[in-house]
Amino acid sequence: MFKKTVSSDKQPSDVLPLKLKTKDRHVISGGHYRRGHPQAIVLAHGFFNNKDVFLFKKLAEDLARSYDVVAFDFRGHGESSGLFGWTAQEHQDMDEVIKYTREQGYQHIGVLGFSLGAAVALITASQNRHIHSVIAVSAPFDFWKIDYRFWEPEMLADLQLNIGPKGIGKGVRPGNPFAEKIRPLDIVDKIAPTPVLFMHGAQDWLIKPQHSEKLFAAAAEPKRLVIIPNAGHAEKIYDSHPQEFMRLCQEWFSRTLLSQEEAV
Repeated sequence: MFKKTVSSDKQPSDVLPLKLKTKDRHVISGGHYRRGHPQAIVLAHGFFNNKDVFLFKKLAEDLARSYDVVAFDFRGHGESSGLFGWTAQEHQDMDEVIKYTREQGYQHIGVLGFSLGAAVALITASQNRHIHSVIAVSAPFDFWKIDYRFWEPEMLADLQLNIGPKGIGKGVRPGNPFAEKIRPLDIVDKIAPTPVLFMHGAQDWLIKPQHSEKLFAAAAEPKRLVIIPNAGHAEKIYDSHPQEFMRLCQEWFSRTLLSQEEAV
């Protein structure tokens, strides 16, 4: 079950703060951008991010022009409880968010995930048929194949960009990185018939474009792969190419969620 909380001055009045409880009893914090649209997009951040950082709030508002949006913090991030499980348990977080979204009456739900959040989106979509469309941005095909170059200048610039005027920035409470976890490459072929768009920046310094290329090759139709020139990692694609990023998202969700609607 979910629990609603009172409005916060951190959010517009039409963003409903949420507290959801997972099956393993973690509390997941979220925000529901209610704009009266018939379809909903679940927004899933990556490692070291949360729903309240500058770029994700801006992205949620942009998406909310066309869709209702449910953004949330994975365990170990932001206002959610627990430790981050490095994709080992985070599908439970997304399952609970999808359950909440369905309970609000949305029949057609898309997921937009970034980096490790994209990995969780793929894992969850392979098991949860209430996800009707996926966009996986900078998804890794294997957790152990990520190039952990956190000292890169791009990472420092990313941290500075996402620290807001009230000091709401990035952070994570990490758990055991050696916990057994599912490789996205091993399950991506099980997502069909749910459509998947793989999006990657050609200059991604953390998760190389070959990750999305491998996932795309292993996935079944319907699928699409877009490599964006001169773009970096995950949400940095939206930051540097906002119009192209939003166009790709809107075209994909409009086409795939509509096709799901027509099929009912």
